Amino acid sequence: MPEEMKPCPHCKSPYGYSTGGELYACPECGHEWNPAESSEENSLVVKDANGNLLEDGDSVIVIKDLPVKGASGPIKAGTKVKNIRLVEGDHNIDCKIKGFGAMGLKSEFVKKA
Repeated sequence: MPEEMKPCPHCKSPYGYSTGGELYACPECGHEWNPAESSEENSLVVKDANGNLLEDGDSVIVIKDLPVKGASGPIKAGTKVKNIRLVEGDHNIDCKIKGFGAMGLKSEFVKKA
């Protein structure tokens, strides 16, 4: 009976295959992993300006005025942002800010509410 394919946790390729033991391998990026191990090591870790761990759905407060290209004014310090979403990249927080709309923020400019 053929082994089940599992998606690669590194590149998200759906073609991860069993190497015969407990490990799986990805033919596209070459990553090897054990699906029985916790996926916590692969999860995104984002910390605020004070070093507090942020999670999806948290609320944060902007700690300094942030200029916004194309907007009439900056996002003021003290603005509360609810229901954030963590993403990979330079601006690692996706959110919606009332009066500005959807945008990305850097975690170094916010603190957990």
